[in-house]
Amino acid sequence: MASRNSLFPFLCTISTIFLLLTPTNSDSPPQAPLYNTGIKAGYWQSSMAESFPPSSIQTSLFTHILYAFVEIDPQSYELAISRSDQNLMTNFTSTLHSKSPPSPKLFLSIGGGGSNASAFANMSSNPTTRTKFIASTIKSARDHNFDGLDLDWEFPQTPGDMSNLGVLLQEWRASLLTESIATNRTMLQLSAAVYFASSFFLSPAGPSYPADAINQCLDFVSPMCFDYRGSWDTSATGEPAVLFDKESNVSTGYGIGSWIGSGVARAKIVMGMPMYGRTWRLKDPKVNGVGAPAVGVGPGSEGTMSYVDVLGFISREGATVVFDNKTVSDYSFAGRSWIGYDGVETVSEKVRFAKEQKLGGYFFWALGYDDGNSSLSITASTTWDSFHG
Repeated sequence: MASRNSLFPFLCTISTIFLLLTPTNSDSPPQAPLYNTGIKAGYWQSSMAESFPPSSIQTSLFTHILYAFVEIDPQSYELAISRSDQNLMTNFTSTLHSKSPPSPKLFLSIGGGGSNASAFANMSSNPTTRTKFIASTIKSARDHNFDGLDLDWEFPQTPGDMSNLGVLLQEWRASLLTESIATNRTMLQLSAAVYFASSFFLSPAGPSYPADAINQCLDFVSPMCFDYRGSWDTSATGEPAVLFDKESNVSTGYGIGSWIGSGVARAKIVMGMPMYGRTWRLKDPKVNGVGAPAVGVGPGSEGTMSYVDVLGFISREGATVVFDNKTVSDYSFAGRSWIGYDGVETVSEKVRFAKEQKLGGYFFWALGYDDGNSSLSITASTTWDSFHG
């Protein structure tokens, strides 16, 4: 007889087949829509509710919008949702679901870069705490009218963490199916934001993600293909999200290739792109290429600058703008200030790459960082729809 754990991959797979093949009736959950045209996703930060409210989002440019973030309580292992969170989530879903159809799918994202990684590790290591966490996520999603759930655990550190992540995804998917059947509601979808590569190849431990569980249990997986360079190394300038790098494996091209090589279906991979840049202060303004000596961070908040502010800097300072065709990246400089970022041309080329690789789509971090004309969002959407690689 198969063990309980060995049955979960089967349940993950069969749950998807069940939803696709079973007609809606009083005894089965309604069928979730398919995204044959691809996923165009973006994260919206609740911290930007005043400066960039949900009503400002151009929903016609996206199929999925993810609410970022709610966190896990390190004691109870349930979601830690304040009254303010509840109000923000209710406003988020009610505003965006009321927009002209087709409205995007709305996901509740859990975790984020500032979250407690050890809380995720501890929760996922125990069957009881996994059950509490999963039940809490489903209840929160239903209470606030979300269509799906997104896990942003940054990051599983050990092979044991990765194994536990696989079990968590298996149990989560099975619980989503059970809840859908019991309530006769469309099954909540499940996604995860992950490291840009399928393993932490730069780490001595080098743990790899559970590709089988990801393939079987997630509707899509979102490699965060950015932050390759930044304020943690101020000795030299560097492009934070290069598509290609002949000198290193730290690139989007390598990362996406590693995910494909791991066995995750191409159609489930949603490639991340940044709507912000990283900045440096040049040692010598006359030496201003990629890798130029630097002596600290440049303009912006701790060496970070949104795309709209990058454009403001270029206009205000009369900065030089360079598109680097070899790496597929942009940078600008004026005086001692240097910024690496993704501009319109870079985004267009990256989306073409995603289509050529037959990926499931792309996502942006984060909505509200684009310029007032939504240039990056429009470029990505139109390129995706028009390019047939």
